[in-house]
Parts: sequence; C-alpha cells; structure tokens
Amino acid sequence: MQTIAILASSDNGILVARCLKKHLEAVSGYRAEIFSSRQFEGVTSVNGIVEFTRDNFSYYDVFIFIGALGICVRAIAPVIKDKYSDPAVINCDERGVFVQSVLSGHVGGGNELAGLVARLIGARPVITTSSDVQGLWSLDILGRDQGWSVEFHSGNKGKSFAAAMSLFVNHEPTVLLLETRDEVTDYLERSKAPFVSVVYNYEDIDFSACSLLLAVTPRVLPVQVPSFFYRPKVLCAGLGCEKDIDPETFAVSFAGELEQNGLSPSSLKAFGSVDFKIQEKAFRLAAENFGIPLHGFAPDLLEGVEGVPNPSEVVYRKVGVHSVAEASAALLAGENRWVVEKKKVVLPGCRENEPRHYTFAVSIDRTAVRKGRILIVGAGPGDPGLVTVRGKHLLETADLILYAGSLVPEKLTHYAKPGAVVRSSASMTLEEQFLLISEFYRQGKCIVRLHTGDPSIYGAIQEQMAWFESSGMEYSIVPGVSSFQAAAATLKSQFTIPEKVQTIILTRFNGRTAVPEKEALGELARSQATICLFLSAEWAGEIQQELLLHYAPSTPVAVCYRLTWDDEQVWRGSLVDLASLVAKSGKTRTMLLVVGEAVGAREERSKLYDPAFSHGFRHASGTNEGDTS
Repeated sequence: MQTIAILASSDNGILVARCLKKHLEAVSGYRAEIFSSRQFEGVTSVNGIVEFTRDNFSYYDVFIFIGALGICVRAIAPVIKDKYSDPAVINCDERGVFVQSVLSGHVGGGNELAGLVARLIGARPVITTSSDVQGLWSLDILGRDQGWSVEFHSGNKGKSFAAAMSLFVNHEPTVLLLETRDEVTDYLERSKAPFVSVVYNYEDIDFSACSLLLAVTPRVLPVQVPSFFYRPKVLCAGLGCEKDIDPETFAVSFAGELEQNGLSPSSLKAFGSVDFKIQEKAFRLAAENFGIPLHGFAPDLLEGVEGVPNPSEVVYRKVGVHSVAEASAALLAGENRWVVEKKKVVLPGCRENEPRHYTFAVSIDRTAVRKGRILIVGAGPGDPGLVTVRGKHLLETADLILYAGSLVPEKLTHYAKPGAVVRSSASMTLEEQFLLISEFYRQGKCIVRLHTGDPSIYGAIQEQMAWFESSGMEYSIVPGVSSFQAAAATLKSQFTIPEKVQTIILTRFNGRTAVPEKEALGELARSQATICLFLSAEWAGEIQQELLLHYAPSTPVAVCYRLTWDDEQVWRGSLVDLASLVAKSGKTRTMLLVVGEAVGAREERSKLYDPAFSHGFRHASGTNEGDTS
C-alpha cells in the first residue's frame, strides 16, 4: 500500500485533490490524504506546505503538489537527499491541465504515477527524463516488477553509474546479453533500439566494439566495459547440513560459495531441503536474509528424483534418501539438471567438535532456461487487432509461425519479425507439422502454433499436445477471443440477460463428427439458453426443427459468416426462418449460428449499477454504510 500526501495551495486545488484522492484510492494499492492551509471538510489543516513537507518528507511514498511548480520546488529543495531514498514527487496545476514528474521518476515511480494521475483527471503528463522522452529502457529499474535486481560494474575505464546511463541515452554501441528467458527478455528483444545488439552467449561479446553491456544472467562474469547486470530470480538451491550449524556463518559462507562457483546470490529464487531439516535456524535465517522461500520435501519425493549425479549411501543410512541437496534443487527447478553439483563445505572458524558441515547444489528454474519452446496461440476470430496483446508479442518474437491457413487470415502473420519462417498448415499432414516444429525446437527456437479463435474451442490441439508431451517438448497455451464473443460484439448483444438467460451453450450439431447422445441439441435446447452453434450450418434445417421443440418460432437468430474478417456478413431473423437464412447466405463454412432471446435484447437492467442495490464497492441510496444486503 503506497501512502500519498496531496498538498493543495488553493480552493481550486482542493477540488482537484478531492477528485484525485477518490480515484487513486479506487485503484488498488494507494492510500491518499489531503493537506492544506485552507479550511475544507475532509482536508487535514496544516500551517504551511513548506513546513509540512520538511517535517514529513520521509513518511510518505509520494507527494503530489497541486499548485504552482515554484511552490513544489521551494518545499522539497531543503529536504532532497538522493534518487534511491527520496519519495516520488509530482506537481499538478490547480486546473488539472498538466501533471509533471518532478523527483524520483524511475526508482520512486514518479513517472509512472504522473501518467496515472494524468489519466484519472484528463490532464497531460509531463515527463522529461531522457530515456522516457526517447522511448528507451529505464536501465535503473529494468525488470524490477518481475523481481530482478541490478548491479553496476564500472569496467576498465572506471565509469560512474550516471556516466554509464549517459552512454545509453546517447546511443553508444550496446550489447544485450540474454542468458535466461522470461516475459521481460522477450520484451527486450522486441523493443531494442537499433544501437543495441543481442547475444545469447558471453563468449560472443566483442568488447572492442561495444561501449556498454547489459547482461541478464545469474552468472558472475568479468567485464571490460561499464556493465549493468540484471539478476532474475532463477537459481534453486538444495541444502543439507549437520544439525545446529551456526546461522550467521552459514549465510556468509553460502553466499561466498555461490560466487566462487560463478553465480550471483541476487539470483536466488528458493531454498529446499528434506522436510525435517527446514527447521534448521541456519536455513531459515538465510532464506529470510535472501528474501526467498524455504521448501521442505518428503523423503519419498526426494528419493524419486532420477539421475542424481552424486547419490550417497552414507546420507541414505542417516536420513533415508540417497540425495538431499541435488534432489531438492531439481525438484525446485522442475528439471533434473544441475549448474552446481553437490558441494560439501566446512564452515570457517568452527572447532572440530562443533557442527560445521553443509552441502549444497544448484539448478536453474526450467522456465528460465533458453531453449526451444512452443506456444499454442489463439488468433482470435479474424481481425488482426483482436489477437491478445500477449499473442501479438509472441508473433513478433517467434522464429517459426505455423498457422491454420484455412481458418486464420494471413494478415495476422504480418506481425512476424524479419527473418521468421511463416508457414500455413492447411496443406500439411500432422506428421509434416511435427517434423517442422521439431527442427526449430531442437535449435532452441520459439515456435508459435496459431489457431483460430480460442484454441480450447474446437481447436484440434489435443493430438498436438499429446505428441509434444510424448516427445518431451515443452509448450504453453495463450488463450484467444472466440468467434462467439465476436458475434456478441457484432450483434451488439449481451448473451446473458438478468433474470431471463444466464447460460451460454457452445456446441455443434451431430454431423460428420459425432456428438455424444447426452449432448444432443434437443437435450441442450430444453434450457432455452443462448446457443452458439459452430461447424453446423449445413444442417440448418435439422437444427431449426429440433430447436422449435423448445424455443418460440419468433426467437431471434443470427447467421454469422467470417466474423471480424474483411468480408464479414451477418443475416438476422427469427428461428422459424433459420434454414432459409442459411440458404440465402449461400455459405456453409466458417459460419456461426446464434439462437436465443438475448440476441438484440435491450429491456432488462442489471442490478450491478442499480442505485437501490448495494455491493462491496457502493452503498445503495438510502441505506446505512454498513448495510450491504
């Protein structure tokens, strides 16, 4: 919860402040209070803005001044310390025309908050930091929202942090080293400036040709130029020890051992051990110091880890498992691979008869390893603008796009980056598709398998997932907008109507692909829900007959062809005319039939915004504050 002090200098400023307080607190994560020397209800009275700022500058996360910029500057000037400890400071004029980020724009979040405040009151944000003005990455906070930390190394020329930042905003040749992968690294690859070149291996860096290095890696590496090291949380450490080893000595020793093995403690994601060892004070204190969780695993789970490189009969006799450290690391990482196999360490400064031995092993979280990956992406109903933001980003990143050419518009593949391979699967057998996907996967490439609508609805992905799994190939699914949702938009309809229709049925008729008897259309129609029929237009006559057994002949229907495509067409009418509407269209493929009272309905009103209805965010008119019935 961020605390915000809003300081208003005038009556008009207080009106803006009240608006801001209301809307900022509606956004989760903010608590605001208004201060002024003016007397107003709901405003905390202060003797003066300068005095209040002096006495409270360290007590709030954000200061928003409403008034002349000069008042803001005079108030903060005596108390400013540095960019890493100062709160964010924003200034807004009393008419709410401009919102300026004044202090701690990156580290304190001032720039981001200035944008939010501007959006809330309809003002223009004024951001003057060079990287934001140029649309460049903010190097000092890159990856912070995903838990990355940043370390700066000056290199051979002894450049300062500020001087290194200057190299970047002045477009000096920069190398981006990506040794792990996540959403941020995908974003960096998509959005890099022309003066930034990407490498995936440290050995590929030509230090003679670059002025600055940005490295996303858990490794400790030697550098010759100013370098920003970004530490993603990817290291999973398994631990074992003698009972009651010294906690403080262990924490220092373990951090040193990691660095000796070329790994940064800042990239630690989790500790793990056998379940009865997680009460060890040394492990608990270290987990607290590093800010990471400590997991305990049952012995049978540890014993089930295959391929442990250093099993121990001695450990088995003592604790009932052949491996604690290596097995724990593998379970945490989700993969039986180790960047540091089991190491046995003696704590320094301990006497012979004191507990002093511990073991550790390290694996990298499998989701962060740069290797081949497959994304099954929902393309949406057809309009390239209706693919999800994540889907678009993946299309821009992919090395291979394999799309269902008979159903997905070729326009969607125009998001592909230069050099990407784009193929239609329309003429390919499943085996030919797998052969192509396997080739790219073995090379560590990114493959997007693009399906129409949402892949989970008649997407024919089950057989693909089974093959990926049997081949040990990792994949994930990105949902998409289904054509039934596009139909609701095109028809300007809400498919669920208060107190009339609260169910949407997505189904198909019993045509060339059999439908289970319990899902027969006649059975589903008993509910009189909104029914969306996929892949069924050629049986419109039979569908009409079955639905008329339960729906009134006047029930609205819509026959929708290639929704959101450039050649979209829609025919509307009543259920009694369904077959003739389909015949009139002359179409049978890429059709969706929608039937139900909800099509075009306008009469009923939702309770959500009814002034007589209370809920968790608003009280009904005439009720007490505590009444939420």
